Amino acid sequence: MARWPGGIAAGLVLALTLGTLGAVAWRAGFALRLGPADLSAIWFTTWQAALSAALSVAFAVPVARALARRRFAGRGALVTLLGAPFILPVIVAVIGLIGVFGRGGLLNDALGLAGLGPVSVYGWHGVVLAHVFFNLPLAVRLILQGWIAIPAERFRLAASLGAPVGRLLEWPMLRAVAPGAFAVIFLICLTSFAVALTLGGGPRATTVELAIYQSLRFDFDLGRASVLAMVQFGLCAAAALMVQAAGAPETLGAGLDRVVERFETGGRWRDAGAVGLAALFLMAPLAMIVARGVPGLLDLPGGLWAAALRSVSVALGATALTLVLTLALVLRDGTLARLSALLPLAASSLVMGTGLFIVLYPLASPRDLALPVTALANAAMALPFAARVLGPAVAQAEAAHGRLATSLGLRGWARLRWLILPRIRRPMGFAAGLTAALSMGDLGVIALFAGDGEATLPLLMVRLMSAYRMEQAAGVALVLLALSLALFWIFDRGGRADAAA
Repeated sequence: MARWPGGIAAGLVLALTLGTLGAVAWRAGFALRLGPADLSAIWFTTWQAALSAALSVAFAVPVARALARRRFAGRGALVTLLGAPFILPVIVAVIGLIGVFGRGGLLNDALGLAGLGPVSVYGWHGVVLAHVFFNLPLAVRLILQGWIAIPAERFRLAASLGAPVGRLLEWPMLRAVAPGAFAVIFLICLTSFAVALTLGGGPRATTVELAIYQSLRFDFDLGRASVLAMVQFGLCAAAALMVQAAGAPETLGAGLDRVVERFETGGRWRDAGAVGLAALFLMAPLAMIVARGVPGLLDLPGGLWAAALRSVSVALGATALTLVLTLALVLRDGTLARLSALLPLAASSLVMGTGLFIVLYPLASPRDLALPVTALANAAMALPFAARVLGPAVAQAEAAHGRLATSLGLRGWARLRWLILPRIRRPMGFAAGLTAALSMGDLGVIALFAGDGEATLPLLMVRLMSAYRMEQAAGVALVLLALSLALFWIFDRGGRADAAA
């Protein structure tokens, strides 16, 4: 395969990550001048991410253990449901959380019936609650894989010897798996802009990314925004290094690939309670999105379908660019390609957006470039996920049929068409669907660049919520949810159709 497409892709990714960081550093004068409010935002960003990751992992352990120990009706559907929050647009999930935990939500209604005062979902506790909602399913899936990886023979041997399964098998597995899950979720929570924008704010609940947005959008203080963007890049880079250091857990031994048999007879009610509470916590906001969104469909705001068209266009553009960049990088392989695929983990869409804003502002109106710049940033942010999905598939195709293809003289486009693409349709469809869904719900760069005529669905929702038009916002949320799931299903289903090759 020609290596120059991979070189071009790596150069583009380096420009979007390190290049935008360089523009930010140049604008900041390479001088970190942080005020008390900035230090408070840095502290809040760090500790809320750590607390959110710790709670997500802690709550995931009993749920994953119950799913590993028990077989029950609907178990497969529940495990599938655990993937829903990851592709759910963040701003849509916030509407559901407000419906359950907000001022007029189900929880406060129940507290009122019990004669207790209301609770508020806004502030640091709302930010942490939303992060746990999004990342608890991810932690469950990661830890559940650790439990499944323990060979069935070890459980049989422990049962026959009357040995403590928890101390000898489960605790060593958790020590290997939990740090990696914590590091991944910590990194995700560092760059969660939409949650802080809608549920945070105020001096005590402002993240670094929210402070960047406020500096650019309201104060137009490019110097302060640049300094904060450098700090955010440093935080994300440190977290990305932590993820790499955690790495993959050590193998827990080889087995005969039998289904894991569990012999514990106690703790049924405890396991049922853990699974039931997790399902309620995940499904209640999803149900509230539908319940509150249906009435809102009767009073949709003007400009909805134009915003929907912009969102779909940005998502399709980001998806196409992500697939092209990912294929170029994984086919090139090598240190530069692998580094380029991982670099977006150390960046954030707000840092990229700040750098691009600084570069483009003297040349053209940022509003005129809002949609293409947003698609570009979304493509870069989805690149690590797509590379993680497509990289092993391409390597497997080359390992299985690469030598035969070389002997037949298949190179370049012919090799890609006849060898690679037919064998990676399934993972490519999944990667495309994931990228499209994530791009549909993004509220990063578009919030910096867009004016009234460039709003996407997530930005339209934020504006409706800021104007306290919650019923209309709920209707828009339902439309956004339907479009996001439809795009994911179309790409994922398209990858699986007739993909037996």
